[in-house]
Amino acid sequence: MKTKIFSFVTIAAIVLGIGNTAFAATKNDSAAKDNEVSTVLANVSKISKIEVYGNVELYVSNGDKDQVKVYNRYYAESAMVQNQKGVLRISSYSDQKLVIWVTAEDLRSITVNDNAEVRSFGKLSPIDMDVTLNNNAYAKLDLDGYSANITVNDRAKADLTGNVMECTLKYNHAATVNSTNFAAEHISRKVEVSQEYVGL
Repeated sequence: MKTKIFSFVTIAAIVLGIGNTAFAATKNDSAAKDNEVSTVLANVSKISKIEVYGNVELYVSNGDKDQVKVYNRYYAESAMVQNQKGVLRISSYSDQKLVIWVTAEDLRSITVNDNAEVRSFGKLSPIDMDVTLNNNAYAKLDLDGYSANITVNDRAKADLTGNVMECTLKYNHAATVNSTNFAAEHISRKVEVSQEYVGL
């Protein structure tokens, strides 16, 4: 719960333009834990794809230039953030969630694995977007673009809102997809039966 509170307060502080350090207070926190530090990673550009692994909470937003901000004392944790040929790979297997905010000008693909989460911060407006959720991953995305290809595997969960022209939605029998507030002019849905259900 503390991590959730820190995450939302930190993101709100950045949006309001409050420097690189945000402060959050909860009832039982010591002064040392009230201080959330963010690190802006240098030399990050042309992010077209994001791959997330482990215990990560990722926020994504549109922007005029690419930027990656890492919270939760990044350098003190067992985490990796690597940008190579347009692919941003993020992984952390610490007990506490690694919180990252990525702003991208031309994001086209997001793949989320393990227990990681991805949330859009505002509307994501790509022309084409591919989203793949594996394992127990979770996504809460507000899309406003031309086309979206969304695949929800295993026991992953997706909450989708927004509007697109074309959508392909594939999900596993064990997955959860909430698309009540998501509209597409043309949509193709395919439910796949998980291997664990075959032969029952």
